[in-house]
Amino acid sequence: MLSALVLSQSDGRPLYLQIIEQIRRRIAVGDLKPGESLPSIRQLAVDLGISVITIKRAYLELEREGVIATHHGKGSIVAADTGLGSRIYEQELTRHLDEAVRLGALLGLSHRELGRRIRAAADRLAGLEQVRR
Repeated sequence: MLSALVLSQSDGRPLYLQIIEQIRRRIAVGDLKPGESLPSIRQLAVDLGISVITIKRAYLELEREGVIATHHGKGSIVAADTGLGSRIYEQELTRHLDEAVRLGALLGLSHRELGRRIRAAADRLAGLEQVRR
């Protein structure tokens, strides 16, 4: 399943960060379930055609974050933390909000104007959700 990861040399981010992001996202949406085994570092490196060191770095970072658990000699699994998906979404939301604030500052927006725009976006999305129902 992880062999279907999409890595891009033109992305600008290191490959290990792309791997981390895609594994997190698959856990958050439920494609990877708690306790599910991940491919070995070597196998994923072969499947993706990249260095074992790159996969090892991604797995180590995911383990440090508590996203996966590695058992020596048995491999890596998705951590059993039931709130993992929520935590990943929370982290992603924080990153996006930080980026919105940074972009707002570059545009010279006041905090009030940035807040107004965020509320307007939320209202637009709420309207789309009502139309879908």
